[in-house]
Amino acid sequence: MARLHIALLALLPIFFILTVLSEVESAAVKDGKEKDSEHQGPSKKVFVPASDASNFFKRRGRRSPKLYAEYVAEHKMQVAASERRREYYDEQSNEYENHLEESRNEQRERNRENAEQWREYHYDGIYPHYPHHRPYY
Repeated sequence: MARLHIALLALLPIFFILTVLSEVESAAVKDGKEKDSEHQGPSKKVFVPASDASNFFKRRGRRSPKLYAEYVAEHKMQVAASERRREYYDEQSNEYENHLEESRNEQRERNRENAEQWREYHYDGIYPHYPHHRPYY
């Protein structure tokens, strides 16, 4: 029972705030059901009809030519994007080449060590260790 009283007391201020704020005029655009005679003053300058609002950012038509500044801005963006792309791929290829070089060096070192161990194990003392001292057959 005490929980019910606490919940009702917590919800009572929220209900009061919502009822008071519903009567206050807000900054939201009206849906056009009220008359325009109610809105006079600075709000008349801020809010525009829906047809003008939808075309506000579309000042240039689809078929009209772009301004030179727009071409320049688009070109700069394309150049910057291609530069970033080129730097990224250069960095990736450099990292891959470094990785390949390291792995090849490690493989060569392992092969050299294996060959050296094989030579030491199989050396019978007849021929020298080095291939340029071996006779040709």
